[in-house]
Amino acid sequence: MTQFWNFMLWVVYPYLMLGSFFIGTIVRMRKPGSVTAKSSELMEKKRLIWGSILFHIGILGVFGGHVIGIFIPETFTDSIGITNEFYHKVLAMGIGGVFGAMTLAGIIVLTYRRFTSKRVAATSTLNDNVVIVALLVTIVLGMMSSFWAGPMTPGFDYRTTIGVWGRGLFAFSPAWHLMNNIPLFYKLHIICGLAMFGFFPYTRLVHALYVPLHYIFRRFVVYRRYSRR
Repeated sequence: MTQFWNFMLWVVYPYLMLGSFFIGTIVRMRKPGSVTAKSSELMEKKRLIWGSILFHIGILGVFGGHVIGIFIPETFTDSIGITNEFYHKVLAMGIGGVFGAMTLAGIIVLTYRRFTSKRVAATSTLNDNVVIVALLVTIVLGMMSSFWAGPMTPGFDYRTTIGVWGRGLFAFSPAWHLMNNIPLFYKLHIICGLAMFGFFPYTRLVHALYVPLHYIFRRFVVYRRYSRR
């Protein structure tokens, strides 16, 4: 029975979430006017600037680190002279830690802003609130995995377990048995991360995949301060 649930969790569930991501994104992109970030800048700006800058810069670095950690095997980095110790201490823990801290700080500011600013809260939907809390939980779990669960589990290497499984998903041969004994925080982080991918097309996050090239050629939108006179 345990093997069955592990198979469901590390094979069936990932493909369901990835399928939802790709199919949902295609459908959403084909629907005119459905892709928007619904900016709340006019409601509150000061905290938005700091939170948004930290989050967006940080998440780009974190995403790049995840891509490298999963899709670039250890044999390749060894072949170009990057030792396992240098990879983990300098690249993953050092540079990755900086981007992770920026992402966490940014999402904390944005979450606090969304629930404490009356004007922002009034214009937020249930979907908006669920997404930002889910992002916060996923990022916290990721930081806990990297800086607590990993170091506290001697002998564990996500590049030879999670990395192999992740590459196998896209080769349609996931080594799901490698995921049985990974630390709990890694499991929770992956489960939440996959859920974010699955629901991604149905939230405002989908704007991250949309390049509004027509903005270059459209006329400027002019905002004028309202005068009581």
